[in-house]
Amino acid sequence: MCGSTQLPGINFTDLQLPSPVTQLQATLLDEKDIQLFIKRDELIHPVLQGNKWRKLKYNLLEANTKKHKTLLSFGGPYSNHLHALAFAGKQFNFKTIGIIRGERPATLNPCLQDMKNWGMLLEHIKRIDYKQKTSPEFIHNLQNKFSDFHLIPEGGNNPAGIKGCAELLDELNEDYDLICSEVGSGTMLSSIIAHNKKPNTHFLGFVVMKNKQLEHDMYNSINTYKKNSTEWSLNHDYHFGGFAKANTELQQFILNFKTQHNIQLEPVYSGKMLYGIFDLIRKDYFKPGSRILAIHGGGLQGLRGYPEFYSTNQQIS
Repeated sequence: MCGSTQLPGINFTDLQLPSPVTQLQATLLDEKDIQLFIKRDELIHPVLQGNKWRKLKYNLLEANTKKHKTLLSFGGPYSNHLHALAFAGKQFNFKTIGIIRGERPATLNPCLQDMKNWGMLLEHIKRIDYKQKTSPEFIHNLQNKFSDFHLIPEGGNNPAGIKGCAELLDELNEDYDLICSEVGSGTMLSSIIAHNKKPNTHFLGFVVMKNKQLEHDMYNSINTYKKNSTEWSLNHDYHFGGFAKANTELQQFILNFKTQHNIQLEPVYSGKMLYGIFDLIRKDYFKPGSRILAIHGGGLQGLRGYPEFYSTNQQIS
């Protein structure tokens, strides 16, 4: 059912929280004696869906408390994070600025066009300059150009974002042997590992890009909050060549998954994670009797970036 999210000065009533949990039914799961569930964060809201809302929630609260009228963040030309931020800015009466990786295209893609329509100022910068986005000098130059703003790191990866993601654990009414998450920045997975209070629950992240540094970064992030004994690991085998890369095998899996389970996935995050989970189940990676929860992180607007996979105007639901 839809719940009401109340923040000081902010009232938003169209969020479906807690997001539902769906158990999947499949012959393979029966054969391997595996119970597989999906935490349906893509249903939180048509735009503010998935972990993007969770990462933004307390950033919005903090900006509102500090009387900041402008929100600034970073992302690529198909950034789910910036897309959600632009909509939140329009909905909650903030000005928004998006620092976009790469030079401005001659024609805006659907994601960028949405952001512009919702009032976000799009500032395109060269990729070599974008790499400096966390440096004090780079931030200082942005402050000189845009004056006062509330800074949100790329992907919402900051203490406020971590706090919002951790609330997912409070929504779980059942225990699971393993919780799986798609991993880009690692914010969601780091948060639920750091805040986990159930010692028998393990965590597995499916990395969607080539990033061997990620384990080190996540260890540092998790240990910032507490020395955590929770067992966790990352799988790097299902990135399909790198971030936002895919092939026809992944395409077919996503199409079949929608037909069989009536759940829409996308090729950047959730599709890779669920493909990996089912492949590992086939390979007997998980113990028989395991209860597995996969977190659907949303990002369905990104489907529009794959016309070669989705040539017809499918309904993103």
